[in-house]
Amino acid sequence: MTDTNALHPVRRALISVSDKSGLIDLAKALTGRGIELLSTGGSAKMLREAGLEVRDVAEITGFPEMMDGRVKTLHPAVHGGLLALRDDAAHVEAMNTHNIGAIDLLIVNLYPFEETVAKGGDYDDCIENIDIGGPAMIRAGAKNHKFVNVVVDTADYQPLLDELEANDGATSYAFRQKLALTAYARTGAYDAAVSAWMTGALAEVAPRRRAFAGTLAQTLRYGENPHQTAAFYTDGSNRPGLANAVQVQGKELSYNNINDTDAAFELVSEFLPANGPACAIIKHANPCGVARGQTLREAYMRAFDCDRTSAFGGIIALNETLDEETAAEISEIFTEVIIAPGASDAAKALLASKKNLRLLLTPGLADPTTAGLMFKQVSGGFLVQDRDNGHIDMDDLRVVTKRQPSEKEMADMLFAWKVAKHVKSNAIVYVKDGATVGVGAGQMSRVDSCRIAAQKSRDMAEAMGLAEPLTIGSVVASDAFFPFADGLLTAAEAGATAVIQPGGSMRDQAVIDAADEAGLAMVLTGMRHFRH
Repeated sequence: MTDTNALHPVRRALISVSDKSGLIDLAKALTGRGIELLSTGGSAKMLREAGLEVRDVAEITGFPEMMDGRVKTLHPAVHGGLLALRDDAAHVEAMNTHNIGAIDLLIVNLYPFEETVAKGGDYDDCIENIDIGGPAMIRAGAKNHKFVNVVVDTADYQPLLDELEANDGATSYAFRQKLALTAYARTGAYDAAVSAWMTGALAEVAPRRRAFAGTLAQTLRYGENPHQTAAFYTDGSNRPGLANAVQVQGKELSYNNINDTDAAFELVSEFLPANGPACAIIKHANPCGVARGQTLREAYMRAFDCDRTSAFGGIIALNETLDEETAAEISEIFTEVIIAPGASDAAKALLASKKNLRLLLTPGLADPTTAGLMFKQVSGGFLVQDRDNGHIDMDDLRVVTKRQPSEKEMADMLFAWKVAKHVKSNAIVYVKDGATVGVGAGQMSRVDSCRIAAQKSRDMAEAMGLAEPLTIGSVVASDAFFPFADGLLTAAEAGATAVIQPGGSMRDQAVIDAADEAGLAMVLTGMRHFRH
């Protein structure tokens, strides 16, 4: 029976680290408490150069490091010292018989495998950066957390020293339990990273087993609703976005803020700054306005004019550095989050008075064409798929109607298609002059999406004192094919003159005939963008 109140003193520590930040200060603090240090390779060398007394692991195993360092800690003198139960007479006898000393503290961080992959290391380089001895020791020490402290994160160096200070050189069972939890999560994440890399390296589409891992970035106040607990984890990738954004100001992000901000940033990243400023405004993970402009302010105002009501309390994503003029315009209404790849000092100063507004700055835009995995939990399992990185160019479009679309219509259709990719299905997006003028999202019927988007445009026209809705003379994008002509005709009634859709329905010809009769131009993409 484990005595959960027992304190166990730390007398001997084994240190073997790849990331040596903070190591010298930690080691000095440990030796200051009379703790004996064992170490390996580069760690031992660094400790000696700092004037610390340290014993090589090779000295206690009786074997030198060999095979380019692949074999150094895989020995009973090490693992016996980690695994031995100090309150088991047979274990103690075995330790005495075989001259195995107890190891009370293990400080290990692993070969930089994830970093090697992120830097584009070749196959052999990645293989060499798979740690073996480290995970083996971590698992052994963590299993024996009744007696052994296992530290795998530099973030736990100070908590360890605080614990030793509070307990006169000993640690509590609860502290060791917490370290063990972190240790097993680390080896699990490490193995998941290796598995994911090999899956890609071998081009396995559906490996027999999948592992996912993350590192806690933020504990959230609650999830989608106050009765749900939640947290935000990062996956270690270097893809620009929320995970590596800097929050300049504002209160803590919520679960819904993170979800919606990610949706906004992924959408605005579809529009390269080289092609002009762009803005996306998101509400509940759906765009309520997206636009280009000659200036960033103009892009924001045109996006705002698509649905001013929904934009209130929304998320704003920009594809270039936020300037003072745009910041001033945004500050006129309540906004939850602004995310952009930079902000001028003047813009930051202007927004500083908006204490509840979160301003996030990213290291760039996310490349919408890069590959990646997305997963979703369902009852009893996970659905895993590639990120929707499909894209089309002008040359991919197939005109199927008698009337050819104009150059302006073609440009607007490509814009609308990029937006439709980020709208919940069934998705309908009306666009005019590089700005959305009506968005219909998440309806069970595509016809309803057409109607809702058109009605929103009519409502905005009335609110703005316009003579007619902006859908007059617009183009329309549908994320999937029109199964019947009714949705297409609804869009035509709203004033759309050209249509972009995937095609592929058994009734394509009937829809094409209806488009011809209505005088519409229509192009097919051959690609759909369902988003559930």
